[in-house]
Amino acid sequence: MLHQALAKAAPLVLALFCMSVSAADKDLISTLYHADFVEYDEEQKNKFTLDGELGVIFASGNTNATSIKSSLKSEHETKRFSNNYWVEFLYKETEVSVDDGVVDQTTAQRLYTYAQSDYKLGQENRRLFVYGDYEDDRFNGYDYRSSIAGGWSQLMWQNEISDFRYSVGPGYAFAKFDNGERADQVDGFIVRASAEYHYIWPTGAKLRQFVSMEAGDENIKSRTETSLSANLFESLALKFSFIIQHNTSPVNDAQSLNTETAVTIVYRFF
Repeated sequence: MLHQALAKAAPLVLALFCMSVSAADKDLISTLYHADFVEYDEEQKNKFTLDGELGVIFASGNTNATSIKSSLKSEHETKRFSNNYWVEFLYKETEVSVDDGVVDQTTAQRLYTYAQSDYKLGQENRRLFVYGDYEDDRFNGYDYRSSIAGGWSQLMWQNEISDFRYSVGPGYAFAKFDNGERADQVDGFIVRASAEYHYIWPTGAKLRQFVSMEAGDENIKSRTETSLSANLFESLALKFSFIIQHNTSPVNDAQSLNTETAVTIVYRFF
């Protein structure tokens, strides 16, 4: 008899429990459920940031070498434009033995910069972009390489913990060899595509994954960067990065695949 009475009373108890959930409780549950999925606000406030990055390595003993990597990164958000700027410098000097003794020899020297400006169309984060870059690498066989492109860009999503965007469009690439002659295998029309993903953990650690590719008639240039940074202080962070660069048609004895691993300090100026 007792279990029959409990069985009959169970629906009534459940109904009373559901009715006891207040509006505040419902708001709390809704807040917790949607905490990681905050909708992107197209009318976000203007934002300008500037980050400086520096890494220096001194090696002595069997190998005496000095490596320096530095960069500046800036983001500028307005109601109509989203702008990104990047300047990067890499230098490495190694002590080598020659007949007359020991000399310091430069084994790596590269300057790379790019800028991209997205014009916001105001329809579900759809945009038009203009892009330009310049590279001066002393050891890749070119005096310089550069490209410009424009086309379609879209911010697929953006919330408090992550965002993802991509861009694709036609462009033109041009370069010169170290001897001053035109690099015909690089010069010409290209199709450029890029994608970038960010993720932020509750601790403040940040993951960035960037991939780009420029495809022409005789050469395909690609670059991918994976970086992970952790905050040390309010404006100071430690960053680990791994970069892969690949060219299908390298010049002379240059390698088609180049990798770079670095640990640097990042300072946010504002």
